[in-house]
Amino acid sequence: MIEKIVDEMLTLVKKMKDYINQDIEDIKHARHEALLTRNEEKQEMMEKIVSYKQELNQEIINKMNEGIDVNIYREMVDNLEVELKSLYELNKKLAIIVQPIQQMYKEIVEELTQINGGKMVDVKA
Repeated sequence: MIEKIVDEMLTLVKKMKDYINQDIEDIKHARHEALLTRNEEKQEMMEKIVSYKQELNQEIINKMNEGIDVNIYREMVDNLEVELKSLYELNKKLAIIVQPIQQMYKEIVEELTQINGGKMVDVKA
């Protein structure tokens, strides 16, 4: 069961990394719709990873309670940890790209609001 959970998690992590790499390319080429279509699926994958993590922890505890030496899973779990850290670093790279763009839009909105006396759009009839 532990092997199956780790394999499922590794599959999700690989897919997430592929999506983040696609996100980075789409940002470079201003393909915003493609970004949005992946967001929901990425959110679902993250929720599955968290759920699998809890399940994995419970399975390891169960094996320990059964008297099984869980060190037999060490290499597999260590590899999963390396992949999760790699996903984290890649996601951080995406955030570094997205954050300045987000800040730019925020500043534009604040400037327009300030120019229009506290309203985003000044409608004159």
